[in-house]
Amino acid sequence: MIKEHERVVLTEDLPNEGLRAGDVGVVVHIAPDSKSYAVEFITLDGETIDVIPLAATQVRPVREREIANARTL
Repeated sequence: MIKEHERVVLTEDLPNEGLRAGDVGVVVHIAPDSKSYAVEFITLDGETIDVIPLAATQVRPVREREIANARTL
């Protein structure tokens, strides 16, 4: 179960938001039904890109032994 303030991984591309599957965000709110989240995506220097409402199927928890990858927006 994903909790507030946990890192999550985007599971699909969101071209309108400039995000790609694999991008990492942080859950800032969980809907009462736990079927959707508000997820904040930030640059590595701390600038917020966007806070986006996402369905639970659009994100997954970070797994052990994963490594982040940097890219330019």
